[in-house]
Amino acid sequence: MRNTKPLGLAAMAAAAALTLTACGGGGEQAGGGETGGSGESVRIGIKYDQPGLGFRDGDQYTGFDVDVAKYVANELGYSEDQIEWVESPSANRENMLANDQVDMIFATYSITEERDQTVDFAGPYFVAGQDLLVRTDDTSITGPDDLEGKNLCSVTGSTSAQKVKEDQPGANLVEQPGYADCLTALESGQVDAVTTDDIILAGLAATEANQGKFKVVGNTFSEERYGVGLPQGSDQCEAVNEAITKMIDEGAWEEAVTANTEGADYQYNAELNPPEPEPCGE
Repeated sequence: MRNTKPLGLAAMAAAAALTLTACGGGGEQAGGGETGGSGESVRIGIKYDQPGLGFRDGDQYTGFDVDVAKYVANELGYSEDQIEWVESPSANRENMLANDQVDMIFATYSITEERDQTVDFAGPYFVAGQDLLVRTDDTSITGPDDLEGKNLCSVTGSTSAQKVKEDQPGANLVEQPGYADCLTALESGQVDAVTTDDIILAGLAATEANQGKFKVVGNTFSEERYGVGLPQGSDQCEAVNEAITKMIDEGAWEEAVTANTEGADYQYNAELNPPEPEPCGE
């Protein structure tokens, strides 16, 4: 983290004890510096354009990823006003970690073998699955097997669109620049369904403008383990995993999921969630 020493396992107990002092301007922070007005910060990458997950509205940052990031940062000894939010588009995430532009990333960042070659991951803190969003009154689509001859929208170049091309060739794939465009097409009847990760769909459906219009089918057909991206060689993985586990155990994880998907008629996959963080270094 910026201008601080790495927080090792031996310092975890001290970090937890000192979390309260981080808001008060006195005492020493877990990273070794003074808290409060010292100017020290942690740079956290999030999405700015995913309602319910990572969303920026002026100087307000909201969503499930944001809530998990705040909780983890607090456990590491950083108060909320010491967080520097950094927009982290999907295509830039590996480079941003490698180039020291961010300290960690919470941005629907799926753990994959390919990515694990260049960055480290803590977590997962959520296991998503590709799903379908349909109009609330539509009972004709209950899963991917019902897509034959249907118009299905996804974002150009996304892994979701690619999976549809490979696994559901009978669907008529309509690609749009963003998911907001897909929802406009779904509402107007130009497409029959929208596809991406289930919690992303739930976040879109839960916005004030969309509540009551759409529903998540709830029949996932992939597994996406959302991890916390860390620079390769980071010593933060164990500390982040402990924070995620504590968030789950305290019930704050469940509260965050519910608050950020309310109004979307959404249930996460209870067989996979809440997940148990994987051992670091594997």
